[in-house]
Amino acid sequence: MKNLFLVLLLAVAYCSAFPAETSQDSEENSKFAEEYLKKYYNLKTDGVRQSRKKSGSQFTEKIRQMQEFFGLEVTGRLDSETLDVMQQPRCGFVDVGEYSLFPGNSGWKKREITYRILNYTPDMPAAEVDVAIQRAFKVWSDVTPLTFHRIYNEIADIEISFAALVHNDFYPFDGPHGTLAHAYAPGVGIGGDAHFDEDETWTSGSRGYNLFLVAAHEFGHSLGLLHSSDPSALMYPTYHFIEPSEFHLPEDDVQGIQSLYGAREVPEVPEIPGIPDQPNTPSTCQPITFDAVTTLRGEILFFTNKTFWRQISQDSQAEHHLIKTFWSDLPTHIQAAYEYQDKDQVLLFKGAKYWVMTGFDVSKDSPKSIYDLGFPRTVRKVDAAVHDDTTGKTYFFVDDKFWSFDEKTQKMDSTTPKKIIDGFPGVGSKVYAVFAKNKFLYFFDGQRQYEFSSAKKRVTRVIKSNSWLKCGSENGNRVISSKKALIK
Repeated sequence: MKNLFLVLLLAVAYCSAFPAETSQDSEENSKFAEEYLKKYYNLKTDGVRQSRKKSGSQFTEKIRQMQEFFGLEVTGRLDSETLDVMQQPRCGFVDVGEYSLFPGNSGWKKREITYRILNYTPDMPAAEVDVAIQRAFKVWSDVTPLTFHRIYNEIADIEISFAALVHNDFYPFDGPHGTLAHAYAPGVGIGGDAHFDEDETWTSGSRGYNLFLVAAHEFGHSLGLLHSSDPSALMYPTYHFIEPSEFHLPEDDVQGIQSLYGAREVPEVPEIPGIPDQPNTPSTCQPITFDAVTTLRGEILFFTNKTFWRQISQDSQAEHHLIKTFWSDLPTHIQAAYEYQDKDQVLLFKGAKYWVMTGFDVSKDSPKSIYDLGFPRTVRKVDAAVHDDTTGKTYFFVDDKFWSFDEKTQKMDSTTPKKIIDGFPGVGSKVYAVFAKNKFLYFFDGQRQYEFSSAKKRVTRVIKSNSWLKCGSENGNRVISSKKALIK
């Protein structure tokens, strides 16, 4: 487990977002890097800026520490990839510091934690702020015995406020697009408190900074967690937007917080002999959305949450199963998947990891890191993936861009990433799931799917997302917009 959990004595964690560096001047880059390393990796300059020659050895060592933490190639040089990671929006909690630690500390000594919202940001309705804060705490209470109770008048364990610039602690905010928020480790007084920079734009969506996501991260610090070097973790240093409705606490964070507080106690349900666990099967005629879709030796697998639909043949009724019933080594909530028939393999993605199946068997060396495929560290997860026999390429979709991957050389094409709307016109700016069949690509967006011809580079029709599952009648599989039926 990469998530450290030693509690810092009133140690502050504050989130910072650095503006993109546009100057190519090496001295400016070096100064920027030096400030970064002083802030996050305890680079010493004795109160004055030392010459690079005098402090070069320490500067190089701190570069190496930073590269190792982020999983970059450890060279000790300030190369472009290292500088790019330094310039990413991130949480300002130190990655390597020099603070007093309490080995064996268990965070808060109690399991009922109180919180109070002292004031509100004008960026959002008060009710939306309340919901975002409540949901952020629920992220942690769902996997631990902790409970969080809001109080309104008395002093709370965790006090939440919005403020700008100097705000009664030793860490003033710095205006828009700088420090986002900071939180203190468990303790008396200011311990556990979380402050949010009022000069930022707080929202419940993707514009500005999502309050739920930032608050969930900060409350991790309020509970005693430090940063994780797992790029898929909530406690990873950099800010990354994900749809709140799609958010699930990654395993690295679960392990970290449960190391402090233990797992949530779930009442045991008496087992009825002879009756195996079965998923709650929805009707195939109901509107259905999918997390990932892939073919597998002629079958089609549709993943959604903890279950998957299995379409064995075109004429058969789809089967509905729990993922864990078939593959105990696979995670739930799979985010992307594709089949590469030349190797008889299916690759399945969640967060910054992927699993390889040969046929129906999960490879023993799974999971692997998506960065082994050539993704930059700024990519935290893959939204969708597909291998296109027409072009011979594998496509990975991330936000509004896509990467082209060569399976034979195992390298990303140097011309990517590109905008999805440029490479696949008509399918929208984001892909949620995709698979290939009969020389077409099928892109899923909610309850619709787009049939795309790679040869013609255009959408040929739009159909219902559940059209492959058959709901017992032709009407259940009706085409939304088409010149011919999808399933004959």
